[in-house]
Amino acid sequence: MAEVDPGRRFAELMAGPDAALPLDEVALLIAAHVRPGLDHGAELARLDRLAAGVRAPTLDTLRHHLFVELGFTGNRGDYYDPDNSCIDQVVRRRLGIPITLSVVMMEVGRRLGVPMAGVSMPGHFLVRDKVDPDVFIDPFDGGAVLDVRACEQRFHDVHGSDARFDTRFLEPVSRRAIVARILANLDAIATARSDRPMLEWVTRLRASMPGAGEEHQRRLASVLAASYRFDEAADILERLATTGPGGDAADDLTAARRLRARLN
Repeated sequence: MAEVDPGRRFAELMAGPDAALPLDEVALLIAAHVRPGLDHGAELARLDRLAAGVRAPTLDTLRHHLFVELGFTGNRGDYYDPDNSCIDQVVRRRLGIPITLSVVMMEVGRRLGVPMAGVSMPGHFLVRDKVDPDVFIDPFDGGAVLDVRACEQRFHDVHGSDARFDTRFLEPVSRRAIVARILANLDAIATARSDRPMLEWVTRLRASMPGAGEEHQRRLASVLAASYRFDEAADILERLATTGPGGDAADDLTAARRLRARLN
């Protein structure tokens, strides 16, 4: 695992069936872009040890072990630290953001046979019990147990009392959607920090996901062009012009020609 190209392996896993997508491995492949050479086997073993420390394969026991005994919680002091989106650091520091703390809980639970689903509520990610779908967990708030009303209150805490809540916000989402949200968070952080190297690998991963639209390809081309990698950006735009639906083919070709002209 340590010798695998993380970008290539990420694309391979994302191309497989969603139900079989290993969230722990995919999250570690994302983290490997922050820390090249990350030992995936060792990090997966850390998750194994977390599962081994749970005394009974129940949701309550798992929740108590992670959030009471071990003290996993949300990083309120530095929410936009990129390490909060890297599952290896979340496990080591026991700090993270809602989505990565949820991934840790879900993947430890998977090892124990405790079935949970991710809930991508706008502004605040939660975990939903598959056995009792009226039970939700907020890993960012120390594993607090919520019902639908409490979830709605979390929503209003983020968006304001006038925001319209919809119970569909609490429906389980696909594993690919969870990965996409992690990358969207990192994209926002890299953009805010004007971190071009980070923005490049994040947009490259987003563009490699199944169903990634033309907007992701054009964004990658734009990021590459901003780093003076005009030929790679032009390649992407030319490929879009020949393989895309065709509505913007002329514009893509024109932009590609301009980029190639800058190589002279």
